Amino acid sequence: MATTASEVLRRRLATQRLLTDRPDRATDVVRRLACVQSQEWAHAFWSLGQRTRGTTYAEVRAEFDAGFFLRTHILRPTWHFVAAEDLGWITAITAPRVHQLNGTIYRQYRLDQRRRDAATTTIVEALTGGRYQTRAELGRLLAAEGVALAYLVMNAELEAVICSGPIRGAQHTYALVSERVAEPARGDAAELARRFFHGHGPASVRDLARWASLTTTQAAEATEAASPRLASLTVDDEVLWFDAEAADQPVDRSPYGALLLPLYDELTLSYPRINFPLAERHPHPPGEDQFVGNVVVAEVNVGTWRRTVRGRKVIVEVALAEGSRSAYPQVEAAAAELARFLDKELELSVGNAVRPLG
Repeated sequence: MATTASEVLRRRLATQRLLTDRPDRATDVVRRLACVQSQEWAHAFWSLGQRTRGTTYAEVRAEFDAGFFLRTHILRPTWHFVAAEDLGWITAITAPRVHQLNGTIYRQYRLDQRRRDAATTTIVEALTGGRYQTRAELGRLLAAEGVALAYLVMNAELEAVICSGPIRGAQHTYALVSERVAEPARGDAAELARRFFHGHGPASVRDLARWASLTTTQAAEATEAASPRLASLTVDDEVLWFDAEAADQPVDRSPYGALLLPLYDELTLSYPRINFPLAERHPHPPGEDQFVGNVVVAEVNVGTWRRTVRGRKVIVEVALAEGSRSAYPQVEAAAAELARFLDKELELSVGNAVRPLG
């Protein structure tokens, strides 16, 4: 069936649990989305918080520290959250392509298979018995630093040998997968496609290919295999796939106020072609990455936001497009929800310009 871009955006909001039917636990959000990009893990916790009913940062972190969902390099050469039971099978499908994408770095820093395997052996010895280590601590053991260290550790993640341990202070730690994943699930490329479209749809084969680092051919074949459990619609001659069970449901028109979508949120990151249109005179200069989040109101990207946590206070700076000042009450409510999530006092400023993160 043919439809409009606006309907697609509303369906995605519902699919990603940003309207109604929000689960109680962050882990359920991770399972719903299959993987959640998380190189900025504190911001990614807020991505999960927005999609749950009333959770707090402390509760999301407790789920993470307990190992219900993990943080690792999976899908692409960057961090993602993934449910513990899904780590093994998703890594098996996507790691070969990520290794291929990493090939230039491997060659540049002379990280051949022998050196990568030796580093993995050292890492396993260091972590065995629940001895969680930070990257800096592993670096001292490996006599490596910088890019070389990052890719030696990433290699061990892509081999599904290590993953995240509990956060120590403000530091990410590593643990052995064998000690963090008790009951691994099984899946194949068709299941990965199904999970992507169930958690991100309506989306295209190209969206799946980018999200999972698959070739277009691989993504098309996986989508075809999953298609009996999917429905489709067409926008501008492009086929978009989504959960078949949602096909007969009306488009959810539930009000949602303003969304303060953080850095690398799955809702804005996953769809290069059909995404929220920018309001006129948007404060973010085209072509510049200022490492700020997006403010979405009524399916329009109306501005940017950034936060600074300082003691008991969270400072939220919002820049709205000229003509979008009427959205201030909704933005204020969204910022108050962020402060509640963080258990901080809110200091909010709204203007028409934005500063890069310092």
